[in-house]
Amino acid sequence: MPDPFRNFVDGSWLDTASGATFEKPNPARTQDLIGHFPESGQEDIDAAVTAARKALPAWSDTPAPQRGEILRRIGDLLTERKQELAFEETREMGKPFAETCGDVQEAIDTAYYAASETRRLFGRTVPSELPDKFNMSIRRPVGAVGIITAWNFPIAVPTWKIFPALACGNTIVFKPSEDAPHSGMLLTRLFADAGVPAGVFNLVQGGAVSGAALVKHPGIDAVSFTGSNDAGSNIGEVCGRLNKRLSLEMGGKNAQIVMSDADLDLALEGVLWGAFGTTGQRCTATSRLILHEAIHDVLVERLIEQVQKLVLGYGNDEGVNVGPLINEKALEKVTRYVEIGRTEGATLRIGGRRATQGALGDGFFFEPTLFTGVTPQMRIAREEIFGPVLSVLRATSYEEAVRMANATRYGLSSSIYTRDVRLAYRAMKDIEAGITYINGPTIGAEAHMPFGGVKQTGNGHRDGGWEVFDFYTETKTVYVDYSGRLQKAQMDNVAS
Repeated sequence: MPDPFRNFVDGSWLDTASGATFEKPNPARTQDLIGHFPESGQEDIDAAVTAARKALPAWSDTPAPQRGEILRRIGDLLTERKQELAFEETREMGKPFAETCGDVQEAIDTAYYAASETRRLFGRTVPSELPDKFNMSIRRPVGAVGIITAWNFPIAVPTWKIFPALACGNTIVFKPSEDAPHSGMLLTRLFADAGVPAGVFNLVQGGAVSGAALVKHPGIDAVSFTGSNDAGSNIGEVCGRLNKRLSLEMGGKNAQIVMSDADLDLALEGVLWGAFGTTGQRCTATSRLILHEAIHDVLVERLIEQVQKLVLGYGNDEGVNVGPLINEKALEKVTRYVEIGRTEGATLRIGGRRATQGALGDGFFFEPTLFTGVTPQMRIAREEIFGPVLSVLRATSYEEAVRMANATRYGLSSSIYTRDVRLAYRAMKDIEAGITYINGPTIGAEAHMPFGGVKQTGNGHRDGGWEVFDFYTETKTVYVDYSGRLQKAQMDNVAS
């Protein structure tokens, strides 16, 4: 078995040139050290990019359905190893085992979807304006692609990007988050075991320095990034200067609206899952709950009652609903935002503290937290907290609720609960977000649908679904003139 704590370059498991490493602990049990992982430097990035570029011609010339067969085999291996992957993912990043099983299942779905799409990489044929001439477009791979992903979906999100990129004939250099290096390694092992040719898929571990070296490397033709707005903005500056294709998926401040006619039982289930699933550490998490004034008080009281029943703990233990925050820095950030909410005048109804009782004291646990009396101007209503903190706002009408939902620089996901079909269809148009759920929470993406946001959530591209294949391909226009003579296009096409 290959050493699990190395990079994977050109088909081999390698140490870094410098020998530098970093530690990764279990965030629920910090005394459980998962391992020391490579801290890649420029020389390691150079080697991985060189391997990807060397493998590109043969991989791009491989018939697309054959590339799809390899993706299908990866899907089969993901299915076989689902339980193992989910257990290790929970140990590494903290969310409960049932959630990490869902994470792996999403990767399985994406593998089979991308495999099938290798038979559907359509171009177009269109009439020529001249006789005896044939016009068409075909798709060609972009080249060597740098993939940089966050830690909170360490199997699903990388595969959203990697599988379509490989299906289109690109080669990959993958840098997972330093908070999820083990999941990245386990995913890489699947690629090796499925028979991905050497150099087509390469893994480099490390933090921000490694990522920056990958982004600016002249051998990388495109970059796909999921992570924070600050990091994404920096990547955008570099890629803009170097004229590299770039896909950014960044933050969210997602709102769930509940109207007076809504099914309150359904809305309650939705907000509990949306706000506190993954400990609120999702870009699509429900961080704002906008309640019509007619049902505000009753739903808040019911929500507090249900929040009190949530069980915190290590996600691989039975009965756990909420895991830890990812690290000490995240814990400090959430703690700081709770104090900001208090200072701004919001009412803390439940939670608001680090959870330290019993075994929780050895992890980065934070109590599920609820603020009421929040206004759109408050920072806790505008800024991404990325933790189990829910801000409740009161609206007097549909129009006011939508204005509140849109009062943020982000525009990823959104939700409205109503039985009024007119309001539901208005919300699809009125809410400024890349995703809108009707009578569902703000979380729950499906592998065959586009995923991404508007405003400062992203730069217009989408992961998932059919649109992601556009990002990973270039359109090539082809003209075939079989007239046997020179035809000068518009010069020969002017009616006499």
